[in-house]
Amino acid sequence: MRRDVFVSYSQPDSDCAFELVSWIERHGIGAWIAPRDVAPMSDWAAEIIDAISAARIMILVFSASSNDSPQVRREVERAVHKQLRILPFRIDDVLPSKSLEYFLSSQHWLDAFPPPLEPHYMRLCTFLASALALPVAPVSAAAAAASDTAAMPSSASSASPRDGRVAARHAFSPQAAQLDQIDRRLAHYIGPVAKHLVRRAAAAAADYDDLMRMLAAEIDSEPDRRAFISSCRQFRSQGT
Repeated sequence: MRRDVFVSYSQPDSDCAFELVSWIERHGIGAWIAPRDVAPMSDWAAEIIDAISAARIMILVFSASSNDSPQVRREVERAVHKQLRILPFRIDDVLPSKSLEYFLSSQHWLDAFPPPLEPHYMRLCTFLASALALPVAPVSAAAAAASDTAAMPSSASSASPRDGRVAARHAFSPQAAQLDQIDRRLAHYIGPVAKHLVRRAAAAAADYDDLMRMLAAEIDSEPDRRAFISSCRQFRSQGT
């Protein structure tokens, strides 16, 4: 089952979070929740990033506890960066802290009080069923044909731009020490998820400039993006 819903919560609210997931999945909607869906021996941060990237909606179990959780804040930051729709499911009558208010102030809230929680779970499932049933914008036949044509080489003997990019990527081999230094610089802006993002980008980048563009895109602030790129220039000569 496709897991369209990512559930973010703090540990003291785990009973509510897993009960919520049970309701969601009984309605035929796939949900991702840690630690249940983290593969054994895997990189926890990498699994969370990939799950957020694959989801269509984040449900934030919002409480006084999650309000103060650095992990919840990092997950919300990544969801906002990925332009993921966030629905706070508020189980405590509290307002978001300043660090979360910046990301959640314009979001729709679903208040899950007073108890019991069951009617609120039902309202949430009804909302999700409606939101996830929205049709995907169709691609016209002409646009699809144009896309296919653009992806094809002009002749059997000529290389496409994609072929050139693949060849360049294979020639780009940054050193581990270089990536560690870039990781530390990026972590200053986005936290510990930087390590996973740096390794993933290095495997796909055609060259150092391409790597910097990919990683800088993970930083929300334009001045911070420029500062990150500037600070990494000194590492360029350490890998090719």
